[in-house]
Amino acid sequence: MNTTSTATPYGTLPPASPVAARKPISLPRLNELRERGEKITMLTAYDATFAAVADAAGIECILVGDSLGMVCQGLPSTVGVSLETMRYHTESVARGVQRVQGTAWIIGDLPFGTYQESREQALRSATVLMQAGAHMVKLEGGGWTTETVRFLVERGIPVCAHLGLTPQTVHALGGYRVQGRGDSAAKLRQEALALQDAGAAMLVLEMVPAALSAELTQELSRCHTIGIGAGKGTAGQVLVMHDMLGINLGKNPKFVRNFMTGQSSVLDAMNAYVRAVKDGSFPDNALHAW
Repeated sequence: MNTTSTATPYGTLPPASPVAARKPISLPRLNELRERGEKITMLTAYDATFAAVADAAGIECILVGDSLGMVCQGLPSTVGVSLETMRYHTESVARGVQRVQGTAWIIGDLPFGTYQESREQALRSATVLMQAGAHMVKLEGGGWTTETVRFLVERGIPVCAHLGLTPQTVHALGGYRVQGRGDSAAKLRQEALALQDAGAAMLVLEMVPAALSAELTQELSRCHTIGIGAGKGTAGQVLVMHDMLGINLGKNPKFVRNFMTGQSSVLDAMNAYVRAVKDGSFPDNALHAW
């Protein structure tokens, strides 16, 4: 175990921190975490400074989410985010990660309208984000996306899928509502299995019943489930950074915890988030009883 403290521009990592000595996160290393029953931590970040703090705190995966449209640009939804905007923020995050630890796995969101037209369009869009510094791209939806995922994976691009509440299609879903209840659970399960078979290495499950998320996590042996409002039975957790710091412009969903409470710095808050995910104290399944 490391016995010396590690200083960063954003605070000092404690001597026992595994972050100070950790190797860069990769898909094999994420597989190792899951095999030993350790939860995966993911957090959004959109600029160099916050990305560096997240990396210093030991966040395994940083998602450059199209949620930046809402929390950074003030848009009413993620639909108006452009590929150029995602490229800019992905480059910023990648530079920030390299400033401190240089270990986090960076995932870039493919924004609305940049992968729906064809598999070739998806490849061009994914190439932009990968060249900007992403290690993986994320796209939303099941069914028609399966062959797009397969097309990208066959060309060496790791893919994170996203089922349940998919913000890019929130209007078609009738608003920000829980998905996967009742008869729709079977469809969600079928789509998840198909995405795994197509090569998706991760799957974000958003606002999905906790019981269903836990079942899918057991069934998806080759695909890491990452929950947001989906209970604690997933392989990992993700939150929008502004939500977990209590600085968003709207009302937090009930499943979000303000990790700044009782902390003296953003680094401390992110450390608290990592600890809570790892020890299972976050999330609280009682708040996910959809």
